[in-house]
Amino acid sequence: MFHSYIMKHIGGLHVKFFRKNIKTAVVGAVLTLGLGAIATAQDLKFFTIGTGGTAYTYYPVGGVIANAISKPPGSRECDAGGSCGVDGLIASAVSSRGSVDNVNAILSGLRNSGFAQSDVAYWAYTGTGTMKGKEPAKDLRTIAALFEEHIHLVALADSGINSVADLKGKRVSLDEPGSGTYVDANMILEANGLGIADVTAEALKGGAVSEALRNGKIDAFFVVAGYPTGSLVELASIVKIKLVPIAGDGAKVLTEKYGFFAQSEIPAGTYEGVDAASTVAVGAQWYTNAREDDDLIYNITKALWNDKSRKLLDVGHAKGKTITLDSALNGIGVPLHAGAQRFYKEVGLLK
Repeated sequence: MFHSYIMKHIGGLHVKFFRKNIKTAVVGAVLTLGLGAIATAQDLKFFTIGTGGTAYTYYPVGGVIANAISKPPGSRECDAGGSCGVDGLIASAVSSRGSVDNVNAILSGLRNSGFAQSDVAYWAYTGTGTMKGKEPAKDLRTIAALFEEHIHLVALADSGINSVADLKGKRVSLDEPGSGTYVDANMILEANGLGIADVTAEALKGGAVSEALRNGKIDAFFVVAGYPTGSLVELASIVKIKLVPIAGDGAKVLTEKYGFFAQSEIPAGTYEGVDAASTVAVGAQWYTNAREDDDLIYNITKALWNDKSRKLLDVGHAKGKTITLDSALNGIGVPLHAGAQRFYKEVGLLK
């Protein structure tokens, strides 16, 4: 995202990074910026946001948020029509395998932050559910709740698959292990009396899974994403598809057993020619590590909810309008980072 900026202004400098996540760079030279400002590389702060596959919702939303919180040296001031991000910060959205991968990368220090489904993060933090038997991720912290994610179960319109039970004996992509979709797909199968042994499971995502459905190599696939998700918009414009309902007793079991699931609906017309479908949804939330600097996370949180960042969210992605300060603490099951907590107290969302 800011690669061209970096190459233009600091190409040729030898930068030594003290952390794997390239949070802080120090050089013994000065930079002359195009706007006349002079800064050292020590003024630069790099902050990564783990997202998901490029064809789904996490990645483009991550790019919008990275833009909102960034303010490279030499940027015009916010009030002068420039960046309203954190002084000296260059944030970047990084494609990943999804929720589980992002949580692991945050804990290991590979990434500064990342998006994850609320259920996956809660299990990781508590060492329960699908993470039972693993060391609880006690350093995981929340920055904000972002938007609702709906479970899409996609099949061709003439497939004859009309319920989760109809997946028995079929070729079904559950997404990659390490993704939140994979976790939830297994839970949905279980809630409907099926297991992974009852289907021929594939681990595809993005363009590959859409192509496999079109070519008859699979019969259905799961996607957990905020609607509309780009890969499905494209797929529906090429071939007739349906959203298979995740409803009835199976959905009831999920929502009663797991508080982070909610029954919901994907409206008719969200995807070309596709009827409304009942389904279940989880929350997409933004996480970081407790060890990240309190002031940095405070300023990042403040930049995210700056009134002028609102414009970026509203036009950057269809889900952006649903990312609001009013819902920033909805469904949070992992403690807030101290920096984020300070901001929410200041604006009156926390006592």
